[in-house]
Amino acid sequence: MTSHPAHLTGSLVTVRDFTAADVEAAHAVVGDPRVTDHLSFAAKTLDQTATMIDGILARARQDPRTEYYLAVERDGLPLGFARLGLDGVKAAKLGYAVHADHWGRGYATDAVRVLVTFGFDELGLHRISAAIGPDNAASVAVVKRAGFSYEGRIRDHVHTNGAWRDSLLYSVLEHEWPHDLASPALPSDAVS
Repeated sequence: MTSHPAHLTGSLVTVRDFTAADVEAAHAVVGDPRVTDHLSFAAKTLDQTATMIDGILARARQDPRTEYYLAVERDGLPLGFARLGLDGVKAAKLGYAVHADHWGRGYATDAVRVLVTFGFDELGLHRISAAIGPDNAASVAVVKRAGFSYEGRIRDHVHTNGAWRDSLLYSVLEHEWPHDLASPALPSDAVS
């Protein structure tokens, strides 16, 4: 089982462990309300982002590792993150975000495919789920394109930006995942 460091390659992006040098690039994502309006937390300040990265780095060194919170990078430029939060029962919660200036290029879709393949093939997971805000059509498209199935709506699931928000729950099981097609060429109309 792979633990630290993680470095995964997709057809469009590289997904790797964060470093302390990634604070400003991470802040460009998690400090942007265009992005965080779709996440489970409000936009962060630079100091809050530095604290977030410190926590990510500390959790990456845990043994056993309970989280893979990884930078999504294209041509050496960190432009987002992808996360598998392990819950101890051969299952994980998936999260991801890409800087708004890079939306619609297939980067999130590629990062999801890479991370889900890693979760099933390297971590031995059975189930991966994603909880998505109902207004985030692009993210719903990403998980659908990756083969996730809709399970239902979780009411008042997340308190973010001063209000409760529902989440749409999607999941994929290990036997449903096309391991040999983890990172196929993306269609020309790929989003996020």
